[in-house]
Amino acid sequence: MSRLALPTVIALALALSACATSNPDVIGRHEAQRMSQVLDATVLSSRPVVVEGNQSGVGAVAGGVVGAISGGSVGGRREGQVAGVLGAVAGAVIGNAIERSTTRESAVEILLQLRNGERRSVVQAQGSEQFAPGEAVILVTTGGKTRVMRAPPVTAAPPAPAASH
Repeated sequence: MSRLALPTVIALALALSACATSNPDVIGRHEAQRMSQVLDATVLSSRPVVVEGNQSGVGAVAGGVVGAISGGSVGGRREGQVAGVLGAVAGAVIGNAIERSTTRESAVEILLQLRNGERRSVVQAQGSEQFAPGEAVILVTTGGKTRVMRAPPVTAAPPAPAASH
């Protein structure tokens, strides 16, 4: 059983950790069909950063369970109990470390200047766009989360309809 449990728990932990992302190219289901606030801005600078991984406890629990099962199968009853406890502790530590490392993301911090002169900073996972100083961008805010995107070309507004008498 312990041989099957380890791959299953690791796969589950990796699958759960893959659900969380700050990638600007991935839009959450809760963001669909919602009005967003859009602000124009100019990139002042950008730099690579790392977003620290999560420690939700899923990895620690999964590792602890696997360690306890694996350790519990060692030796006789008394040795199995001791090894099970030690396996659970070691598994929890290892599972926590795996969760942290698998949820760590390469990101970019973008320093921006809004049209009104205010300055803002946004950190987001590295997406498909690269940002250069002086480049026009838009800030899209939905549900308290903001992402930076390259500004689309500005088109002329359609003419106002003629007033009829």
